[in-house]
Amino acid sequence: MSNLEFEKPVLELESKIRELRATSGEPGFSIVEEINRMERKIERILKSAYESISPDQKVQVARHADRPHFLDYAAALVSDFTPLAGDRSFGEDKALVGGLGRFRGRPCVVMGQERGSDTASRLKHNFGMARPEGYRKAQRLMHMADQFGLPVITLCDTAGAYPGVDAEERGQSEAIARSIETCLSLGTPIVCTIIGEGGSGGAIAIATGNKVFMMEHAVYSVISPEGCASILWRAAAHAKEAAIALKITAQDMLGLGLIDGIVQEGLGGAHRNRDLAIRNAGDTIEAALKQMEGMDAQALRQQRREKFLAMGRIQQR
Repeated sequence: MSNLEFEKPVLELESKIRELRATSGEPGFSIVEEINRMERKIERILKSAYESISPDQKVQVARHADRPHFLDYAAALVSDFTPLAGDRSFGEDKALVGGLGRFRGRPCVVMGQERGSDTASRLKHNFGMARPEGYRKAQRLMHMADQFGLPVITLCDTAGAYPGVDAEERGQSEAIARSIETCLSLGTPIVCTIIGEGGSGGAIAIATGNKVFMMEHAVYSVISPEGCASILWRAAAHAKEAAIALKITAQDMLGLGLIDGIVQEGLGGAHRNRDLAIRNAGDTIEAALKQMEGMDAQALRQQRREKFLAMGRIQQR
């Protein structure tokens, strides 16, 4: 497990527990009581740490290498998943994965950014940063969903759209804009969940949905705290202040009315409770889809449009 600075006391205790368990086979040596005591202490430390977790620490948790990624959610929640490749224009982008499947028995289109879990897969998926062909593939999938009347489920986890020269040459901003436009035009339900990082246009390109949720320790922002700090303070060292000012946490987003709900991850975050976090996300998505059953295409489009037009609206007292 990758280390988080504020989790170091917990990691030290977990290391001691492993050492004790390694000696548990010795005759006449009982370590059950000591292990139970340490586990209770770990629970207290985690509860205290996560009750007072700061926005910059949330960023660290959202980026944790052991958090479940798109393919983990797809494997657990979607049966008969058949990924589709290519944008029918330029090529295939493995940063954005999507296809057809059954979400808890319901036919659907599911897509999201895959960051990778080791060096080889991270390079393969470009760390979850999609190029234009990735967003054009997303549009292709959404049009397919619209044609067959299938709900769209998106799971966002990206630092942002790929900023390389080649991506700009092939129309990165246009591809993102068209993807947002496609989201808004669909006559089928769209349920979006930010499962890690929701980085700027790279995320909202597939997160313009009827319902938008965030995992408890996910973040969603127009720019990373480091990027914001380098612009405003000319120094990435001010990322902590930037994280606070940007209001990037799920709790901030819900308070501002920009998302519809928060998915609980369990004590210690999704990197410690992978199965629970995925199951809770599935329950939330299922409830949202049931809520939209019976809504016709025009009602779905109107609800989605009004949702995003209302953002930033100020009421004078």
